[in-house]
Amino acid sequence: MPLTVNCPICKALVEWVPQSAFKPFCSERCKLIDLGDWASEKHVIPVKAEFDPEAFDEFDLDEGDFFKE
Repeated sequence: MPLTVNCPICKALVEWVPQSAFKPFCSERCKLIDLGDWASEKHVIPVKAEFDPEAFDEFDLDEGDFFKE
């Protein structure tokens, strides 16, 4: 029995087999809806800042010590 997953957009069952051209989506329509959501930044991957500006206070530094205007 093939593995089935729910389409992330419409929740229809999708068989996880090579013949399922749009997996994990059920159709090209759902695939394009998801792509549009990413393009419009409805979905984002959270990114942790490289540094914490409040950490400057701990060492009595300010951003001017690192960034030239």
